[in-house]
Amino acid sequence: MSNLCTLTPISAFMSTNLSNKIDCYQEFGQRILRLLGSPVITVEIHPDQLYDAISMACEFFTKYAGYTKEYLIFNSSLYERDKGIRLDHLFTVANTGFTLSQKLAEPTIANPDSNIVLRENLYISLSLIPNTYFASSSALSSSIPSTGIPAMQVVDETTYTQLTSFSSDLVSVFQLAPKQSFSIQCVDQPETVKYNNMFDYDVMEYRKVMDVVDFIEGSSSGINQLFSMEQTMAQQTYYSYAMGNFGFDLLSWHTVKDWQDTREKMLAIKRDVHFDSRTQYLKIIPQPKDSHFYGILECYVERPLKDLLKEKWVLEYAIALSKIMWGRILTKVTGTTMLGGGTLNGDAVLQEGLADKKELETLLIEGGYGDVEPIMFLVS
Repeated sequence: MSNLCTLTPISAFMSTNLSNKIDCYQEFGQRILRLLGSPVITVEIHPDQLYDAISMACEFFTKYAGYTKEYLIFNSSLYERDKGIRLDHLFTVANTGFTLSQKLAEPTIANPDSNIVLRENLYISLSLIPNTYFASSSALSSSIPSTGIPAMQVVDETTYTQLTSFSSDLVSVFQLAPKQSFSIQCVDQPETVKYNNMFDYDVMEYRKVMDVVDFIEGSSSGINQLFSMEQTMAQQTYYSYAMGNFGFDLLSWHTVKDWQDTREKMLAIKRDVHFDSRTQYLKIIPQPKDSHFYGILECYVERPLKDLLKEKWVLEYAIALSKIMWGRILTKVTGTTMLGGGTLNGDAVLQEGLADKKELETLLIEGGYGDVEPIMFLVS
């Protein structure tokens, strides 16, 4: 990679943890190069290698951290028999609680960050397009899944052009999607954009749910909590201590509560949930049948890629991977001379990168760099 030959104004380096100036891969890569010694020395790393190191750091970080806590309310009528509920779709414009115009209408932000460029237009299919519709085109019928193009599927402009060129009737089937700032490439031109917080435009995919940590069904523990058996027993316990010697005592309350918990398990009254992060399907056991209910999920959702570029662990892990790549390159070239004299030791750079990589992985997995829940109380 060539040396930086221009002087950057000091204002470009003024940032804090929450007001970070790093908004794109280019700026992130330049920071890595400077930490490796550029432009004083030449760092022999191709831009693709550098960006691959950043991508791998983001991928590894989001496996253990890099999430936001979200609460999803859903209607059991969305449940697909023997499949489940697609949680990432609950974050999309396919949310059934809105009209079509409300789904596609997003707030406008004026004068966003200057170092952005807008992604090409995206389009959303408003209804299912079966694969058989493209039977007369061998190219389209082979590239489109056998299930066709589902409703609310997001496609890029190239795909949209191919589909509408095949049939002009498809123009009315697609709706122009809201736009969001795109952070991979940088140009210095402010724009007014629309954003959709559920969609990560950098990776061209909906934000994924990492894990579901709690599920509450809207029945006795939901909107009717005031009249639940648990609430009644708690009131009786309070009365026994505050208003005379009658009602349940605390020991009796725990005994009855344990019996209720056992009854729910034995008779399968309380539903259990199983979530697959790869397919994004949440299965509920037993499955919803004739009756419908509302449920609430507490889950962790991956942060957008643009947010991950501001994480300290991602920076240090990308540097470690860059050292490994650079060290392996240097070991293939003996006697590499530095600018101004001296030679570079490829083995030393390689071993330093491997050691840093191992230490950072341990810190992330065992705790220290991840998104850790704050301590709410201390016991001395």
